[in-house]
Amino acid sequence: MTASTHLVPQVSGPVLDGADPRVAVEVAAFNTTHTARPAVVVGATGTADVVAAVRWATANGLRVAVQSTGHGLVSDLAGTVLVTTHRMSAVAVDPAARTARVGAGVRWAQVIEAAAPFGLAPLSGSASGVGVVGYTLGGGLGPLARRHGFAADHVRSVELVTADGEVRHVDAISDPDLFWALRGGSGNFGIVTELEFDLVPVARLYGGGIFFPGAVAADVLHAYRTWVATLPEETTTSVALLRLPPLPTLPEPLRGQFVVHLRVAHLGPAEEGAALLAPMRAVAPALMDLVTDMPFAAVDSIHMDPTDPMPTWDRGTTLRELPAEAVDELLAIAGPDAVVPLIMVELRQLGGALGRPAAVPNAVAGRDAAFSVWALGPTAGPLAETMPAITQSVVDRMAPWAARGALLNFLGAAGPERVARLWGDADRERLLAVRDRLDPGRVLAPGLALTR
Repeated sequence: MTASTHLVPQVSGPVLDGADPRVAVEVAAFNTTHTARPAVVVGATGTADVVAAVRWATANGLRVAVQSTGHGLVSDLAGTVLVTTHRMSAVAVDPAARTARVGAGVRWAQVIEAAAPFGLAPLSGSASGVGVVGYTLGGGLGPLARRHGFAADHVRSVELVTADGEVRHVDAISDPDLFWALRGGSGNFGIVTELEFDLVPVARLYGGGIFFPGAVAADVLHAYRTWVATLPEETTTSVALLRLPPLPTLPEPLRGQFVVHLRVAHLGPAEEGAALLAPMRAVAPALMDLVTDMPFAAVDSIHMDPTDPMPTWDRGTTLRELPAEAVDELLAIAGPDAVVPLIMVELRQLGGALGRPAAVPNAVAGRDAAFSVWALGPTAGPLAETMPAITQSVVDRMAPWAARGALLNFLGAAGPERVARLWGDADRERLLAVRDRLDPGRVLAPGLALTR
């Protein structure tokens, strides 16, 4: 008889001890740098299963972690009770209220599909395969961000199970401090089982990507630096330095090449978007120009993020400004002449609605930043040892222009001290006070934990 035998009758989903061969499939993650090796896995089918898992873990002196898609897996979760939520996949759209209510395991693709018939869209990210809950609790930065802000800004209510095994229904009235902390403070306060959030009236946009050859990287990035200052809030953009593999699935002009990928999402008529984009199209001939009028349901085609699991390491920072010198430094460390095994270094313009407080204030960090810089590299083979330093070197080169901290979802694997530095003293103490009230025994094992 295994230690978790007494938990089995309390849970509708599977309960697996860590040595069970089925665990590998149950905990398979998108980022495969780490392999989850929990003591027990609970495949939750609903809130009651989460309650049972938390109470059993507490009674047995174990910590509790949660996983939906595994995009944010930053450790092996050894010794924990891991609650997997992918079976909690209910989606309900209220077109009159312009809201969606989703279970803990829902991915953005499901929300996009459910909202599209009503001419509505969620504030999803660049890849619709990402889970809704983790993305939103960390802030949530997507292609509509400069017009509508962070996804966390539009959360209406949260259902969660706290470390005492109690179910709480939280909104701005029922528990203002917890509601503030949940939206931007990530998974430090409980296991979220359901979210309700606003949808926005977006059926289409003018968007896509332009791929430029690596030889003109300096021209493109310096033009981008000045061009974005002219853009309205209706336009959200980023530009990425990409080292693409020689895969036959890639278009021939991009295969095995270093390219510069300009990404654009404009909420306005196509003619207006084309006029705004004209200065960048004039910088140099493109390898591929895929910007067009599109339904919001095709939003993944803007960034064209990978969809297959892979081992990666990332690190990010934010900038208060982007002078020419910062662009030169970025090119020196990650441009076409730099010999580095990075997959991507991305520069995103922030500002607009991202720089304003939410209508209902929350704990999202990074609102004072003008740009985000994010480096991503593979951790296969010997690169597993060197990639943390390589991605950190990009952040270090940007230090002279850095804003406070970084965006939580783009921070990368980080210890509690670095996480805590994202907030000013008052906000950090408020977050810690909420955490101490709800989890004084540190039952929860969040991926990015807070400390003093």
